[in-house]
Amino acid sequence: MEELFIISGNFLVQVTYGVYMVFLNGVFNAGVNPLFLVVFGNSVTAVVLLPFALAFEKKKWPSRLSATLLSHFLLLSLGGVTLFQALMLVGIKKASPDVASAMPNLTPGLIFIISACLRFEKFDACCWYSRAKIMGTLVCLAGVFTMCFLQGTSETPRLANNWSFLLAKPLTLDKAINRDWVLGCFYLLAGVFILSCTTVLQAATMLKFPAPLSLVVITSVMGSSLTALLQLITEGKISVGPTTMSITSIVAIVLLGGVVMGTCMAFQGWCITKKGPVLVSIFCPIQTVSTVVVSAALLGQIISLGSLAGIVLMFAGLYIVLWAKKNETFSMLYVDAEPEVLVEDVEKPLLS
Repeated sequence: MEELFIISGNFLVQVTYGVYMVFLNGVFNAGVNPLFLVVFGNSVTAVVLLPFALAFEKKKWPSRLSATLLSHFLLLSLGGVTLFQALMLVGIKKASPDVASAMPNLTPGLIFIISACLRFEKFDACCWYSRAKIMGTLVCLAGVFTMCFLQGTSETPRLANNWSFLLAKPLTLDKAINRDWVLGCFYLLAGVFILSCTTVLQAATMLKFPAPLSLVVITSVMGSSLTALLQLITEGKISVGPTTMSITSIVAIVLLGGVVMGTCMAFQGWCITKKGPVLVSIFCPIQTVSTVVVSAALLGQIISLGSLAGIVLMFAGLYIVLWAKKNETFSMLYVDAEPEVLVEDVEKPLLS
């Protein structure tokens, strides 16, 4: 029953993330400022997760916080909350929910490359598993670029058969739409790269602060404060934006998003302690499929061949990386001139 609960729960979590991506696209179209959602959304998430952190992780807190640990908290808040979420939300607004949900599939491969460069993880050019992880990362990256540049803007497929509209539409409008699309894809790619860097830093931080839920609460509060400061600097005030939505609706959206995301993160944290990060990562592509299906059903967006090809490449690349990392956990070594035996690798990969 526990395994059934874990599998069905992870499936539901990824579907929820996919629907939430499409929901955010509608919120942004109504004029809500993405930075505003980062500020108040993370505040709600911190409030939701705080009781869980106090109940399950209070004994794991260190007696004192060192300057190094505080600097890690600051970097995780700046990168993993403020920059990552701001770039992802702006990317959703300029590109599409489909591409935004597909980009995080790059994370395992990027984490491997960053970890190998920093020597947090082994990289042996002669090892087949290391080569497989590089190949999987490249395949996944090819899928992302295929989806970004072959799918095109969400407006183009719906208007492909309307020749009179295409002839009447100003050329400058086409250029502006395409420029926003490419810029949105760049924002999403930059956000995923920052997420990968902060994930490596988070793995190092967890060695001295083994309390994942508490870490999310701390970084959410600090990230919310940093994002509020960023909005004050760039816009002069903390504003909801020129939206047509009522304040009541916006507050309800923020509360709903914070509660749902906080609950999903708490569940995934529990699953990681039970089965490990690899099992949770395997379900990530379901988010992309859910987003594409919901976008097609609710927004009328055409699922193009470029989009399908990109999804297939990303799934293939992601599972190649996860398969290689899972099989790399154990290696064949000689011990005291005895026959080969399976022993656990000293440098355990971050995602296995």
